[in-house]
Amino acid sequence: MKPGFFTMPLHPPGANMTETLKSDLDQIVKLDELGYAEAWIGEHFTAAWENIPSPELFIAQALGVTKNIRLGTGVTCMPNHDPFVLAHRIAQLDHMSEGRLNWGIGTGSFPGDTQVFGYDEDGGVDAGAYTRESLQTILKIWDNPEPGLYESKWWKFRIPERRDDIGLGAHVTPFQKPHPPIGVAGVSPNSPTLRMAGQFGWIPMSINLAPPVQIKTHWDSIEEGALEAGTQPDRSLWRVAREVFIADTTSEARRMMQEGTLARDFERYFLPMLAHDGRLGIFKIDPDMPDSDVTIDYLMDNVFIVGSADEVTQKLNDLNGELGGFGTLLAMGHEWDPYDAWYESMSVLVKEVLPKVD
Repeated sequence: MKPGFFTMPLHPPGANMTETLKSDLDQIVKLDELGYAEAWIGEHFTAAWENIPSPELFIAQALGVTKNIRLGTGVTCMPNHDPFVLAHRIAQLDHMSEGRLNWGIGTGSFPGDTQVFGYDEDGGVDAGAYTRESLQTILKIWDNPEPGLYESKWWKFRIPERRDDIGLGAHVTPFQKPHPPIGVAGVSPNSPTLRMAGQFGWIPMSINLAPPVQIKTHWDSIEEGALEAGTQPDRSLWRVAREVFIADTTSEARRMMQEGTLARDFERYFLPMLAHDGRLGIFKIDPDMPDSDVTIDYLMDNVFIVGSADEVTQKLNDLNGELGGFGTLLAMGHEWDPYDAWYESMSVLVKEVLPKVD
């Protein structure tokens, strides 16, 4: 199983952005040195906890200080962007990466962002439809940027007639052909976005919040999409994101998470936000269980993977078996505090644990 990383990132509101960007970059550098295969970086404009509005800029900086790790947007929220501009920006970044770029895409769902860009429920914009049409437009621009008017309910632009004598016209296409690998994230049971991933042979990513009983339905969606396209889905493409922490003993690992940044991020951010939106069901192994039972201890028992190296190895083998196999584990990002303990956990995961998971 390949080692990967997925980071929002997560920092408390009021944190010094200059310093958090430095620490986030340091994590990517260290993961590259440890041999992690890939890292995905989130995009949010109005989430104080998730304070990177441009994963592309962050990736561009990280490319210069890393050697092997693949870097991806996790994800580009398509309704936030004009497709003509986005097509050029991603293509340029792909050239800067010399083929180390993955392009994660999504509809975007953070309430503040949806209001800013006018696709909240009151705005009446179908984010899924926007995303599909935007992606189709970008792929067309990359494949054959024909001159003419490109118009939808949401955008309007015109590609000029080519003038080869002076080099006029749309001309920027990606380094990787026909384009960077596309990743699609899903969290809900029977995720329609993961069905789309299966249909088009893209990278399916199951996000960290759902327990295994829900993630099992994700492969059903991937298979359904592939069947619709007349293809066979590839389990090695499937990424599954989990909260992972390893210490010398399981009791020590649980204590550090109960007292540390993982519990802070869930108790002060994820749990209140999802409770406010009526979405705590994402975490539940039993849909009838009360919201009050969704605690850090419950999450460590049923969703997170926390423990000694031996226990985490067993839990990951159990998860892999329960899901029928997947290709890459995406360990979730948090502030490495205490730094040495988190670095050691990430090191043990890649060097001692994952080689024993099959």
